[in-house]
Amino acid sequence: MSDKKGSVATRDHSQVREPSLYKVLLHNDDYTSMEFVVAILEKVFRKNTSEASKIMLNVHQEGIGIAGIYTREICETKVVIVHDLARQSEFPLRCSIEKV
Repeated sequence: MSDKKGSVATRDHSQVREPSLYKVLLHNDDYTSMEFVVAILEKVFRKNTSEASKIMLNVHQEGIGIAGIYTREICETKVVIVHDLARQSEFPLRCSIEKV
């Protein structure tokens, strides 16, 4: 015989919120090749060649372009990867994140 005096079932009423989204921005410079930017967009951001080319042209013409929209942690990881790859290839490509 079990003694369950005083046990009360409770329901957790906390709500789970969707994580905030951020965009990864690529910044134009006078040294990074267009081919390298396309390759970064394909490898790091999983864009097809057509999408990557459109984004690269936008970066080139407007000075900045959106590489992708993700949660903050994913954005931060992608920024580190891009900066590492750019450094290895001796390009000054910069990218940043901005809340959507």
